Amino acid sequence: MLESKQKNREVLLVCVEPGFGGQRIDNFLLRILKGVPRSYVYRILRRGEVRVNKGRKKVGYRLQEGDIVRIPPVRVAEEEVMPSVGKRQLEQLEQSIIYEDERLLVLSKPSGMAVHGGSGLSFGVIEAFRQLRPDQRQLELVHRLDRDTSGCLLISKKRSALRVLHELMRSNAIDKRYLALVSGKWHGDKADIDVPLLKNTLRGGERVVMVDPRGKQAQTRFRVRERFHRCTLLEARLMTGRTHQIRVHAAHLGTPILGDRKYGDQDANKAMHNQGLKRLFLHAESICFRWPDEKQDQVFQAPLETSLVNLLSSMKR
Repeated sequence: MLESKQKNREVLLVCVEPGFGGQRIDNFLLRILKGVPRSYVYRILRRGEVRVNKGRKKVGYRLQEGDIVRIPPVRVAEEEVMPSVGKRQLEQLEQSIIYEDERLLVLSKPSGMAVHGGSGLSFGVIEAFRQLRPDQRQLELVHRLDRDTSGCLLISKKRSALRVLHELMRSNAIDKRYLALVSGKWHGDKADIDVPLLKNTLRGGERVVMVDPRGKQAQTRFRVRERFHRCTLLEARLMTGRTHQIRVHAAHLGTPILGDRKYGDQDANKAMHNQGLKRLFLHAESICFRWPDEKQDQVFQAPLETSLVNLLSSMKR
C-alpha cells in the first residue's frame, strides 16, 4: 500500500497495491488506522467520509488494484501505531510454527494469547508476526481462535491464498476439529447439536453468547474420545463458525468445558484447578482442507501442551 506523506491527522490518500485487491474496505482501513477504535472506522464509512476513486462505498465493498482510497483526518495515538511485541513472545511464536510454505503459515497458538490486538490489548498473534516478518506485507488471519483456546491457527501470506481459504470456509470445505474436556459423564458416544446462538447479550453486565431462537444457526458435532471418573474428553467438529460456539453448545448439553470461567461450572473448575488445570481445556487439534486443483488434502495437527497431557495421564492413573 502506497501512502501519501501526510500525517494521520490530515487527509490520507492510499493506492491499493497489487496483491491487496479483493480485500473488504473495512478490513483495509482497520489495518491502516492502527489504534483507531473499530466503531469509529465504521462510523466514517457509513457517513461517506471515506471515498474510493472520489465516490462513496459501502462497508462490504471489495477494493480493486489501483483504487485510490481517501481517508479523512483521524487522530491516532502515536504509541498505538506500531505496537512493540516483547522478545519472549516473539520467540514463543516462532517456536509455535508447525508448517510454512509460500502461501500459508500454520502455528499452534498458545493459550492466553489473543489472535489480534484490541479491547485493551496492544497486540496479538497477527501483529507479532507482522513485526517478525516486516517484508511480508500481506500477512492476514484466515480465521480466529478465542484468546484462551490453543491449537491450529492459519495465517495467509498472500491475498490470493486468503481469498481461496475464505471461499473454502464459506463452502464448509475446511474441517476443523477440537479437543474439549467437559464436566460430567456422557452416556452416548456422539451428539449433533444444531441450536442457534445470539451474540453479545448481557448477563449481569457481561457480554456473552447465548442459545436463543433469534440467533444465527450453529452446528457442532461432538464425539466421545475418552471417559474419566467425573469428566469426558470430547472431539468437537465445527460445522459453522460462531463466536464461542463449542463452549456454549457444551454448556447447553449440561457438560460445560472445564476451565471455562464464562460458561462453565465454578465448582467443577475449582476441583480441576486443584488437579493442575490452569486454563480452558479447549484445543484446536487439527485442520484439513484441499487447495483447488490439487489432489491431496492439507492436514495439520497441533499437539496438546504438556500440562494438558500430564493432566489426562494423571486422571487415567
